Amino acid sequence: MKQYRLPVTVYQPGAETENKFMAEVPILPGCRAWGDSLAEALDNLRSVAGEFLLSYKEHGDPLPREVEETAYELVGPKVATEVTVYL
Repeated sequence: MKQYRLPVTVYQPGAETENKFMAEVPILPGCRAWGDSLAEALDNLRSVAGEFLLSYKEHGDPLPREVEETAYELVGPKVATEVTVYL
């Protein structure tokens, strides 16, 4: 099984984002999601990004090179985790 670490760009609520947080994966054109909170936008984006990747695979299309470069194989039990903090 592969895990992908996709870069995300987040936009603050405003007129351009329908007054919601918007998160997108720039290396997957059109892959974006909105939410009333940052957490909701990111949760929604995880789901949307997963569906994007499944769609590529189900249609037999290769993933964009930039996406493949973020992938790594999951082997055995995971012993460490990461948290990203933005200040």
